[in-house]
Amino acid sequence: MAAQQPHGSRQHSVRGRYKAMRQGSCAFNFNLNCSVISLTALFHIVAPISVSAQSVENFYQGKTINLIVGYPSGGAPDVYARLVTRHLGKHLPGNPSVILRNMPGAGSILAANHIFNVVPKDGTILGLLAPTLPLEEALGSSASKYKASGFNWIGRLATNSNITFIMNTSQVKTIADAFDKVAILSATGRSSTNAIYPTVLNNVLGTKFKVVTGYEGSAPAMLAMERGEVEGHSATYDGLKNQHNDWITTKKINIIVQYSLKPNPELPDVPTAVDLARTPEQASVLRAIFSASDIGKFILTTPDVPMERVTALQLAFDAMVKDPDFLSDAEKLRIELDPLPGLELQKIVEEVQGMDAQVLEKVRPIYPLN
Repeated sequence: MAAQQPHGSRQHSVRGRYKAMRQGSCAFNFNLNCSVISLTALFHIVAPISVSAQSVENFYQGKTINLIVGYPSGGAPDVYARLVTRHLGKHLPGNPSVILRNMPGAGSILAANHIFNVVPKDGTILGLLAPTLPLEEALGSSASKYKASGFNWIGRLATNSNITFIMNTSQVKTIADAFDKVAILSATGRSSTNAIYPTVLNNVLGTKFKVVTGYEGSAPAMLAMERGEVEGHSATYDGLKNQHNDWITTKKINIIVQYSLKPNPELPDVPTAVDLARTPEQASVLRAIFSASDIGKFILTTPDVPMERVTALQLAFDAMVKDPDFLSDAEKLRIELDPLPGLELQKIVEEVQGMDAQVLEKVRPIYPLN
């Protein structure tokens, strides 16, 4: 993505162009005519910038932006979303307030359909949804009533490094054990990543995870582990750290696999799912599914938003993720950050949707779609 100049830099650039224009044009002695011509030219240069910037500021002045999260409260996506609500508004022209609305259901598909089809398309609605949405659309999910490439992608907060972790009282201590012994895992819904990813390993590699769905978010799902209802759960690594860092430090759990294309630097000894592939075909299927980790935790807005507002949102996001107050807040929450600008994120989405048809045909039978 080309570097975006801040508003002040654009004004400075305009002044420089004006100065150069005067030096070139006013070398003659037609001072009055030259001044009129120069000022007229300057007006045509500055006016579109001023009007555009002012229209965005006027639009957002006094507005409230709704950030719709396709997950229940309490989990890692909710933590990231609340962080954004506290910091994004001050970087937008007009300084609108930002509030959060949880809309869980169907692995974020309910929220995705709502954002794509129902809400105002004016830049006052943002979303933080499941990173699997582009893949599920490409696979032909009947529940997907959206076009992933039609959203305006504002930026990525972090990659989505999912893991499966199991209580140390379980017979399953490593991923190798999961091929011979059954481990019962809690999950939210059939189409959520905490259900999809272990199920994919069962279908592709032959692990014996038993996934029990119906928990209303990762917090209740982890509580079920403490109660002995289940043995393990799948979630993001930073979500685990945020909610139960003590489980890691006291070794109350064993982290047995990572669902990502690259290993988390903090988990060098935990294999990725792709590492476990025994054939090139298995590897290609697993890479296709876990490409969602690169899409990660992101912010998007609706289709058809005026481009100047999309640009303002993208610039505000880029400024926010560099803001010392934002970074300090994220550190206190013990969450990871790996930001990516919106246009770069959009390219990843388009790559997923442009996946080879033969790979998609291999993925479709083993991926649990609604």
